[in-house]
Amino acid sequence: MNKIILQTDDLSKNFGSVTAVQSVNLRVQQGEVFGFLGPNGAGKTTTIGMVLGLIHPSAGRITLLNQPVTPHQNAALQQVGSLIGAPSLVPYLTARENLQLVARLHKGVDNGRINEILEMVGLTAAAERKVQGFSTGMKQRLGLGAALLHRPSLIILDEPTNGLDPAGMREVRTLIRQLADDGITVFLSSHLLHEVEQVCDRIAVIRQGQIVAQGAVADLLSQSGQSVRLKVKNPTKAGELLAQLPQAEVATNGAYVQVSGVESETAVAHLTQNGIIPSEVTVQKSDLESLFLELTK
Repeated sequence: MNKIILQTDDLSKNFGSVTAVQSVNLRVQQGEVFGFLGPNGAGKTTTIGMVLGLIHPSAGRITLLNQPVTPHQNAALQQVGSLIGAPSLVPYLTARENLQLVARLHKGVDNGRINEILEMVGLTAAAERKVQGFSTGMKQRLGLGAALLHRPSLIILDEPTNGLDPAGMREVRTLIRQLADDGITVFLSSHLLHEVEQVCDRIAVIRQGQIVAQGAVADLLSQSGQSVRLKVKNPTKAGELLAQLPQAEVATNGAYVQVSGVESETAVAHLTQNGIIPSEVTVQKSDLESLFLELTK
């Protein structure tokens, strides 16, 4: 079993009578890309704030690198980098000067490391330009670089591809995977489910402050199964027949019938035996977006 680098036990947060997070138990393994998903208002930002020591939990525990994180014990946070929302940059300074400013907060960050970071996030050519002239995507990449300056063991990212064009998104996705390959754990919160599906090893889905699913992306997708879309001449009759099958969930849409919970061969055979021959059969495997919508509906 891989080493657990971040663990929360029954983590909860109340704001007055409102429960924002309730009994959240996360297990983030060393060297993985862990996706944290949920609709707006589900408790993602509050959970991240508690992990980073910015919000005091109402109940529960946080363990980071085998050390507790509390208001009086937060030494482990020195090994964490984060990019939450828009990066805080000084607009009248250059990209290099912004990194030099952040480097003063950490020990052992020299000019060589700054050059390495500029190269890593694709800003070497813009190193001497003032940040006020940067695009949103360039600022986002510089913020990511600042979070990586001190070689953290864990980096927490909230919407890291915000403002990036497709090429920039791919660069950041590649960088995230490279960080994981180098042993840095990445905790990624994002609304871009297609991106998450491509880059994350495991995910947790939070809804109304509670974790509703957690595990390997492939395992969760396999558990959600697949659906079969059939084109027939009599969709109403076909839907009634398919509804007779155990565990079948049926929906009709024009000339099409969609059924989940049964194999495509079973659906086709059942219709054929009852005199309905589909002219078109499409097997639709679940993707992360479908799983997310199912879990958070």
